Amino acid sequence: MIALRSVLFNTIFYANLIIRMIVLSPYYFVAPRLTAYAIPKNWARSNHWLMRAIVGTTFEIEGLENLPDGSYILAPKHQSFWDTYALLPWLKDPVYILKRELMWIPLFGWYAKKQRVIPVNRGARGKVMVEVLKRTKEELSTGRQLIIYPEGTRRPPGAEPVYKYGIARMYRDLNIPVVPVAMHPGLFWPRRSFRRYPGHFKVRILPPIMPGMDPDAFFAQLIEVSERASDELLLQTVEQNPHLPLPPTAVERLAELRKLKAATA
Repeated sequence: MIALRSVLFNTIFYANLIIRMIVLSPYYFVAPRLTAYAIPKNWARSNHWLMRAIVGTTFEIEGLENLPDGSYILAPKHQSFWDTYALLPWLKDPVYILKRELMWIPLFGWYAKKQRVIPVNRGARGKVMVEVLKRTKEELSTGRQLIIYPEGTRRPPGAEPVYKYGIARMYRDLNIPVVPVAMHPGLFWPRRSFRRYPGHFKVRILPPIMPGMDPDAFFAQLIEVSERASDELLLQTVEQNPHLPLPPTAVERLAELRKLKAATA
């Protein structure tokens, strides 16, 4: 049944994306940019409905009150394709820094360009990165929210964290709050797998780390608060969803956390 539901969801998910892009393109490209952003936000909402109706996966968000007014960096854990779009409906005017190759995809690249995303050559150094920072400051000066995944790429649930120091440089240079986000969508929408699993999980938006800290101190605090919340949610999510097949990384981390809990009890 899970395999059948997964195939059905994946088919409708991608059809939903492609059909919306094609049918709504005339309106999207004529409408003002902020007005046009309603289309990807509504697409994200429709995906949440599809996950609930077809797969049986639901989620709740804790800590929306922690999102500051104006510009900030949203720094989520990154485990799944799900978390690339999931929070769009709750963000006023988000902007992404993404690899430039994605801009070459027909329709998607055009949609992204309309929203003034910031493409970057991941192998670039020097002047190119200076230009990326300049573009980022320009976008944030209008009150936008920058979405950065501190670990850079998707990591399986429970995996040893590998945070990239680039977010500390952005924190220093942009001088705006950073909002960590912990969640485990990768237990329900695993990377490199077509299977989707039913259940319920939480997205936890943590209090913002305000600007002005030493970059090294900020980096250490970001890792500490993000991983502590991530560990708490991993334990909670697995306890509430005992049917989930766990990746080896999650099994290993759960064993460590339970051993630590027993030792301090």
